[in-house]
Amino acid sequence: MKRKASVVFILLLLFSSFSSGCLSEKIKEVLLEENHGIPGSLSMACLRSDKHTNLEFEIVYEAGYRPETSSINLLKERISDVCDKPSGIQFDYIETTFPSNLESWSADDVREQGWALKDGHPHNTNTLQWQILFPSGTYEDESVLGVAVDASTIAIFKDSVEEAEGFFGRPSAEEVENSVIVHEVGHLLGLVNLVYESPRPHEDPDHPGHSNNDNSVMFWAIESTSLMNFITGNLPNEFDDDDIADLNDLKNENIAITDQLWMP
Repeated sequence: MKRKASVVFILLLLFSSFSSGCLSEKIKEVLLEENHGIPGSLSMACLRSDKHTNLEFEIVYEAGYRPETSSINLLKERISDVCDKPSGIQFDYIETTFPSNLESWSADDVREQGWALKDGHPHNTNTLQWQILFPSGTYEDESVLGVAVDASTIAIFKDSVEEAEGFFGRPSAEEVENSVIVHEVGHLLGLVNLVYESPRPHEDPDHPGHSNNDNSVMFWAIESTSLMNFITGNLPNEFDDDDIADLNDLKNENIAITDQLWMP
């Protein structure tokens, strides 16, 4: 039985402390030392074209878990709007089988499985490479639909996305996936305040790394006053004006950025 939308969508854009901007200094230090970076550590590599003229998303999925075409099309549109990639944005699909014991995934599991499949470091060539895993099973906290675990790796849990579909299919699982994939890649871009401090007060003080605007795809959760909009299928799937302004400021070096694995 599907969960009630009023419960599920409060959890829609929540994700683990490994990707929420609440990383402990110890975890950050380890990820940076391993050259894996934290979410946002390859923000400038995406926003600018000084070295990386194109972006390749490696879509790694188990049989039956390939992402919706609409999710990939939407992601390409959203990233094209903010990242300077004159040679284009490509998607490379890889079907695989993850270890059978991984029914409940941790952030470490996502990182380990992702890096086992990576061919070199994501920013070593002119092609910036980001990776999205679509495994069977759920995150260790089953309310989590997606996680960003380092500078180049995220996972979307389609089993949980299916459970998040609202009554009468509104919003549909496809619409949920559309929003979640853009949300998580938004964290790879550093949103919100993961590797910088915005001059705009749009980060929710109680939920670091998330927007306080329910019209932004980076919104931390659904407030009761907006719940009916979400039930009718109107999930946010766009970066709002503050998100865009932050990314433009980063691209133009108008605000300071930290923890970068590559800088122009």
